[in-house]
Amino acid sequence: MGVDFILLGLFLSTKHADILIGVIILFYVAALTTNSTLILLTLVDSRLHTPMYFLLRQLSFIDLLFISTTVPKMTIDFFSGKKNMSKIGCGMQMFFFLMLGGAECILLTLMACDRYVAICHPLRYQVTMDQRVCLMMFMVSLAGGTIHALIQTIYTMHLPKCGPKEIEHFFCEIMAILSSSCEDTSAYKLTLFVTGTVILFIPLVTIFSSYSVIFFNVLHMNSHKGRNKALATCSSHLMVVGLFYGPAMYNYMTPGSPHSPDQDKAVSVFFSIITPMLNPFIYSLRNKEVLGALRKLWER
Repeated sequence: MGVDFILLGLFLSTKHADILIGVIILFYVAALTTNSTLILLTLVDSRLHTPMYFLLRQLSFIDLLFISTTVPKMTIDFFSGKKNMSKIGCGMQMFFFLMLGGAECILLTLMACDRYVAICHPLRYQVTMDQRVCLMMFMVSLAGGTIHALIQTIYTMHLPKCGPKEIEHFFCEIMAILSSSCEDTSAYKLTLFVTGTVILFIPLVTIFSSYSVIFFNVLHMNSHKGRNKALATCSSHLMVVGLFYGPAMYNYMTPGSPHSPDQDKAVSVFFSIITPMLNPFIYSLRNKEVLGALRKLWER
């Protein structure tokens, strides 16, 4: 394969690049370990065979793949000194990054719907959220992410590129690729803003609408223990939503803002590397059922 792109990377003007890449590798190992552990716990512990933990297992699975689309390539480039990437490789990386990011957006929305049914309609929960519905939720997330990524990737990779085709980023990020195009991409950036609104803002509105109803119902619960359990579960999910959606909206819903390449890369690091690493900690450290399952597995 010929060289089509040169990824300039994350550490252009950093004096202590070796320390930073070491930290990122630690984050990656932590993400692999914690997400894999959470997947294992929800599979082997019968107490975690519920719709909520099924969806949480799929979230961990998506996070594992999501962080793996960028960190291994960036690490190899740093230690080998080679920053080349073929057009096919770049297109595949962009596709999987957008697909998994889109799937996570949809899945987080569906997880909010799961909490809504569990808290607001508990008597119908077992009937409504059966295994078939949960599996369908996961498939819808993947399908939605795939359609979104396919459209964006095909169009972006077919745009003519100018100059040495250097990409000022640590992966084949869609906005960085657009900046290297010979054509005027202002209309496409507007389209990207619209699609970003559909896949980010509309789910976010759905999530907060669901939680508005949830919190109203929680405040009217008679059981203090039930209220605290519901609030703990919901607050964990809202933390994950904030960590993912905030940086993603900054990058993909503000096309007219003068972002510097360093700002874009810093924000990308946050939601593509740090957030997948933090998600299992947020759910496990605030969840007695997960901690109990971990303790039980450790004792075995």
